[in-house]
Amino acid sequence: MSKTATIELDGKKYEFPVTEGTEGEKAIQIKSLRGDTGGLITLDPGFKNTGSCESAITFLNGEEGILRYRGYSIEDLAEKASFLEVAYLLIFGELPTQEQLDKFYGDIKDESHVDEEMKKILDGFPKSAHPMGVLSSLTSALIAFNPSSVNVDSEEDMYKAIVKLLAKFPVLVAWTLRKRNSKPLDYGDSSLDYVDNILKMMFKKPNEEYKVNPVVSAALNKLLILHADHEQNCSTSTVRIVGSSHAGLFASISAGISALWGPLHGGANQAVIEMLEGIKEDGGDTKKYMAKAKDKEDPFRLMGFGHRVYKNFDPRAKIIKKSADEVLGDLGVQDPVLDIAKGLEKEALEDDYFVKRKLYPNVDFYSGIIYRALGIPTEMFTVMFALGRLPGWIAQWREMRLKKEPIGRPRQVYTGENLRDFKDIENR
Repeated sequence: MSKTATIELDGKKYEFPVTEGTEGEKAIQIKSLRGDTGGLITLDPGFKNTGSCESAITFLNGEEGILRYRGYSIEDLAEKASFLEVAYLLIFGELPTQEQLDKFYGDIKDESHVDEEMKKILDGFPKSAHPMGVLSSLTSALIAFNPSSVNVDSEEDMYKAIVKLLAKFPVLVAWTLRKRNSKPLDYGDSSLDYVDNILKMMFKKPNEEYKVNPVVSAALNKLLILHADHEQNCSTSTVRIVGSSHAGLFASISAGISALWGPLHGGANQAVIEMLEGIKEDGGDTKKYMAKAKDKEDPFRLMGFGHRVYKNFDPRAKIIKKSADEVLGDLGVQDPVLDIAKGLEKEALEDDYFVKRKLYPNVDFYSGIIYRALGIPTEMFTVMFALGRLPGWIAQWREMRLKKEPIGRPRQVYTGENLRDFKDIENR
């Protein structure tokens, strides 16, 4: 017998079906609420209790610290898979065979050239432009060089659009960094794998041969996998709702980049480093700032600890902590800001106040440490987040279009003025 939920209003009862996901999540289906009740809607600011879709891509249980892509634990994927394997999994639903992976990467390599005229657009930005603004604009500009709309009823057309974006996006990311650092643009090396090629495009010096550092490569591979998807967050929901208007893939992803830009979303790892730099400038006393964090009257916020969704621990942080230690050890970086980070980490993991409240370092804390150690500018951190999130955005857009979901159109409760008489300007 199917379950139902009952709403009672003004003496009348209305029943609505309850749907259940494969992991036991339950939801009240209210798509007929407004019609059945003569106009009643739900009010849920921020949509914190509202499911916008049914999705088979990512399962997240914040209370138990669980994150899975297509049923595979994040721990297994980060340890055993390449980022490109995870991208294929998210987008197409299954881990690729070697033959499928080879074809996938071969097709990506074939599409990795970015039109030379894109350089003119890049040149139009001042060096001071924020990298996220540059990346969003360049991604949107790809539409001009790929004007035909994607026929979502054609697997071939859909595949080609996906491959083009996965091929060109890392080039745009690398160009954004090199523009900021006044370095000549680089197209990479087709003999390298996907992640190593990204590193080469970003960091190769014009007068030196680039050599892949396996510790750095492994750390970036893990970071990209950990950021690849995270259910219906702000930027992913943006991609889906923009795509629901049948906007193209590039336009939808560009909108997602803009949503990710915000400091409450993708800018969190940048905020971590800015906080650490502030502590350094104030003398570097970590105990002082731990006390400030515990003082409810103090406006100081300890960035990179705890998580909006994970109420126990961030499973991604456990994975990347080891990589952060390995990168710092291998590179031998001497940086007082990173020393402060390690001091805060140690104190938080041992302090009863933080332990009882489960305010552990999260993935943003460790990713910020790694990116700084690699010499990536703070303003580029969110761009690196976008690079990791790209396959998740693509997967969510593809799922939404294949399921022919209706255009997103939230309702509102109006709280403005009632009907008023218009006054001529001389009587106002």
